[in-house]
Amino acid sequence: MTPNRVTWNRTVRRFPSAAAGALIVGLALGAAPAYGAERVAELPEFDFSACPTVDELPAGADPGTWRCEVMHATGHLRMGAVDEPLTEPMGITFAEGRVDGEFRQVFGEMTAVPIRVGGTPLTLTPQYGGYSDFLSDDTRRGEFDIKFAIGSAHGLPARPSSGCSVGSDEDAVHLVLKDTDPTRVISRDPLVVAFGAQDAEFAAPGTGGCGPLSRVLDRALGLPSAAGTNTFNMDVTVAIRSYT
Repeated sequence: MTPNRVTWNRTVRRFPSAAAGALIVGLALGAAPAYGAERVAELPEFDFSACPTVDELPAGADPGTWRCEVMHATGHLRMGAVDEPLTEPMGITFAEGRVDGEFRQVFGEMTAVPIRVGGTPLTLTPQYGGYSDFLSDDTRRGEFDIKFAIGSAHGLPARPSSGCSVGSDEDAVHLVLKDTDPTRVISRDPLVVAFGAQDAEFAAPGTGGCGPLSRVLDRALGLPSAAGTNTFNMDVTVAIRSYT
C-alpha cells in the first residue's frame, strides 16, 4: 500500500532554554548505549527528501550544528471503539538545532497509510495536527498533535466528505508521549536510534467536518472518548543526518 503523503507548512517553533532537557531521541552521542550490529541489516529505508532545506532553517542557524531526523513509528491505537495495530509506519520528518543557544525545530512532513477500523467500513489516516515539540524533559518524551482523516474502504459506495476527521487543526488529539523503552543506538552508519513511547492519558474529540454523518460516525467510533480510556503505543526508529 502506498502511503498518503501529506505535506504541511514548515513552521519554526521556539522553545525554552536548554534546561528543558534532552532531545526527543534522548541521545548523547558521546555516551550512546551499545547497539547490536545484527540489527543494521534490518533497518528500513529512510527518505530524507522531505527534510527542510538549509534556506528554510531559522535565521542565524548554523547548518553545521543542525540535523534532520526521519522518524518511523508503528504500534497500537486504542481510541474510543477503535482498537487497531499500526503495522505500516507513520513517517515524521523534521529539522532541529539551536540558534543563539535556544533549541529550535522546523517541521517537514508527515506520511501515513489508512488504518482499517475492524468491524466497520471505515479507515482512519493519521495526519499532522499543526503542533510538535520534540524537546524532551524529565516528564515526557515530546508532544505532538494529530488528527485522523476518516475514509471508507475501497469499493464501498458511501464515503465521508473531504475534511471529515477525528480532531482538527483547531481541536487536535494532543499526545504527550512518555518513555516505555529507553533509547538505544541500532546503527552508527547511518546513525539510527530506537525507543518506545506511549500516551495513555489523551482525550479524543468527536468527529468534525462530516456533515449529517457525524452522529453515525461518532457512534461507530465510540467518540468522543475521555482521557484515561485511550492509548497510543509507539515503537519508534529515528534516522539522523547532519546538514553538513
